Amino acid sequence: MARAGLWSALAFALNLAWEIAHVRLYTLWASADGLSVAWALFHCTLGDVVIALAMFALAVVMLGDKDWPISRPWGGCAIVVAGAMAYTAWSEWYNVYRAGSWGYTTNMPLVFGIGLSPLLQWLVLPPVMVAVYRALGPGLLGRHETLPTIQTNDFKRGSP
Repeated sequence: MARAGLWSALAFALNLAWEIAHVRLYTLWASADGLSVAWALFHCTLGDVVIALAMFALAVVMLGDKDWPISRPWGGCAIVVAGAMAYTAWSEWYNVYRAGSWGYTTNMPLVFGIGLSPLLQWLVLPPVMVAVYRALGPGLLGRHETLPTIQTNDFKRGSP
């Protein structure tokens, strides 16, 4: 649980920064009031955390290793990047062209009609998350792994 918590905290911080940086590439920026933009940033960041956690869990299952950012960073990161980019491509297409939930400004670079910024978000941030996890994880999570054992005396009833 602590591993998922660390991963979620990293996902929240980094994705919030990314969402703030690229919000002007969406039509919401020009058409909504400040409170609506702030809510959208928070809402989208929480969605990013869900994506990041789902991809973290997928890497755990595929690699059979709950601490893959430490022991198998390249393989786990590849799984996270591929899965998150695939989901994001579908989500952007669906929400822009089918549901009309959001739109791009003319400043958003497109790749096959999908915004480049959200795709880059999932290409850039997972490796950064893995690097920070590897730097912070042993110090934060290590104490959970090496709890001292309590010595007990093993005895049978009636023995001296």
